[in-house]
Amino acid sequence: MFETIGFLEMNSIAKGVEAADAILKAADVDLIFAKAGCPGKYYILFTGEVAAVRASLEAGATIGENYTVDQCLIPRVHPQVITAINMSAVPSGTGAVGVMEFYSVTASIFAADAAVKAADVDLIDVRLGTGIGGKSFVVMTGEVAAVTASVEAGIHTENASGMVVSSVVIPNPRKEIFESLL
Repeated sequence: MFETIGFLEMNSIAKGVEAADAILKAADVDLIFAKAGCPGKYYILFTGEVAAVRASLEAGATIGENYTVDQCLIPRVHPQVITAINMSAVPSGTGAVGVMEFYSVTASIFAADAAVKAADVDLIDVRLGTGIGGKSFVVMTGEVAAVTASVEAGIHTENASGMVVSSVVIPNPRKEIFESLL
């Protein structure tokens, strides 16, 4: 179970690798992933106790200096966020599909957490900018009202301010659309 997550988004792969090492050495945290993405960014996601994640995030951002694009620390992260980031979520139903698209990967993580906490939805995917020009998006499903409330909560979280590209809620999507998202 993930208590707190830290995420660091950098625009240098070399500095990202160095920052990941500093993150792991700074405190007792567990690396979920550290990987390169588009366009030449580096993403580091890790977990641990709040104080440890905070200390590690500060250490990574210090190493990253001007290469740090964005960062986040989310205490009590909803477990669906990590499952969706790992693209291992298979939803139970398809009443409606909601999609939130962002310029920042970090904004999508904050939005996904806010969305899943706002209403009874299932996160399908939190796509972190790999192969899509550095953009990110969040996909969820559930009843129309729940998906609508979740999308609104996600795109209006303070940390998504100025980073939203677009969002949509599609009631009763065609089966092919839903399958294309899995």
